[in-house]
Amino acid sequence: MNECLQIVKVGIADMNIVKAPHLIRTSGLGSCVGVVVYDQIMEIAGLAHVMLPDSSLAKTGTLNIAKYADTAIKELVSGLARNGARPNSLKAKMAGGAQMFQFASTNDMMRIGPRNVEAVKRELAFLDIPLAGEDLGGNSGRTIEFNPSTGILQIRTVNKGIHEL
Repeated sequence: MNECLQIVKVGIADMNIVKAPHLIRTSGLGSCVGVVVYDQIMEIAGLAHVMLPDSSLAKTGTLNIAKYADTAIKELVSGLARNGARPNSLKAKMAGGAQMFQFASTNDMMRIGPRNVEAVKRELAFLDIPLAGEDLGGNSGRTIEFNPSTGILQIRTVNKGIHEL
């Protein structure tokens, strides 16, 4: 039976996992970081749309693990392993982390995009997942789409067109 191609959409502070032939996409990456962790041989990928660097920033109540770099990537890796990915074969690609607004202050709290990038890279390094490609920074929004069968991350940047990693 011929399986129809689906594009699984991941919202802000959300995550999901797909297997080929399906694709996975997220939009609205400004200061947020879209991080894809994948096993190309098994043709499986997970995507997290990370909003903030650290879950210690969470207010009281239920913790949305997809919202924070430190919790989202760990959960993504666990979910991939549960779905057949081989932990030693995982790689990552990421995009986003723009500085969407210019502030007169040099207050570190206002550097959300760069802090998100640093947090995602730190978590990937801690989990020993090599970063195979990145499109980071700047001041434009992005939409990304990943194909787990080819390992290609397509990036659409506002006013800059489309390119692939």
